[in-house]
Amino acid sequence: MPKAYVHTANGGPEVETFTDLPAPEPGPGQLAIAVRAVGVNPADWKLRDGLSIPGLPDPVFPVVLGLEAAGVVTGVGPEVAGFAVGDEVLGITVGGAYAEHVLLAAALAAHKPAAVSFRDAATLPVAAATAYDGVQQLALAPGATLLITGVGGGVGVAAAQIARDAGLTVVGTASAGKKDLVESLGVAWVEPGPGVLDRVRAVAPQGVDAVYDLVGGAALEEIAGVLTPAATAGDVPPRLVTAADTATVTRLGGVAVQRARNADVLDAVVGLVAAGVLDPHVSDVYPLDRADAALRAVETGHARGKIVIEVGG
Repeated sequence: MPKAYVHTANGGPEVETFTDLPAPEPGPGQLAIAVRAVGVNPADWKLRDGLSIPGLPDPVFPVVLGLEAAGVVTGVGPEVAGFAVGDEVLGITVGGAYAEHVLLAAALAAHKPAAVSFRDAATLPVAAATAYDGVQQLALAPGATLLITGVGGGVGVAAAQIARDAGLTVVGTASAGKKDLVESLGVAWVEPGPGVLDRVRAVAPQGVDAVYDLVGGAALEEIAGVLTPAATAGDVPPRLVTAADTATVTRLGGVAVQRARNADVLDAVVGLVAAGVLDPHVSDVYPLDRADAALRAVETGHARGKIVIEVGG
């Protein structure tokens, strides 16, 4: 039977295990795929810990970990148009991603161009799509300056490239260990921590037009000082957006990222990869039988770019 990596309850890494599960059959609006690659995201371990995401059903254990995958269509459910068996696709999974066979929601799936690898494609439905949505929501004009907190992670790396392609100047905070990666993206690197506002102002003396936060908490509190609260509150389009901390950003006068969650966004980001505009910067690839190590690499918060689990090919 096909292998899958699951969690058997809410908790820490101790509730994770490998198991064999039958290949799922696609229902209405679904695609069945043979998985080739899986993107690993912070949301994977947060959901294992017990995070509740609006729109997702309560877990029925065991739960397959993961949210995004790329692979080859093996079955097409009723009420699905535009996909056929044998198509190479990427998308948001239904019921988990760390497995040899999974389901995709057809409305949240896209065709993978031949020029894009399965590894790169698997990183796009969550991280790159979130990056795209945030940059679009800020709606900055070419020449504006965007500050991205946590720019060295999967969402930040994608957001920086999408922003630069839109003609923006990008400043980003990231740990010193990610300085070279950040600067390779054409981003002005700033080390986070005490004194970060002075360091931002030193590299962006012309000022910062908007902030895309990917960290939240105290880091968001401090960096929001580059924008005046009076100017931020109620701005349309917003000047302060977060994908990490809705409560804090609301108190500061900003807003959470409004996720489009549709195939059009996936088509857009995979098109950027095919055109050579967006490099997901896959830093490490693990086989499925080391899915635990892949998740630990992301859970520690030290991953540079994206981590991928390769399943077959």
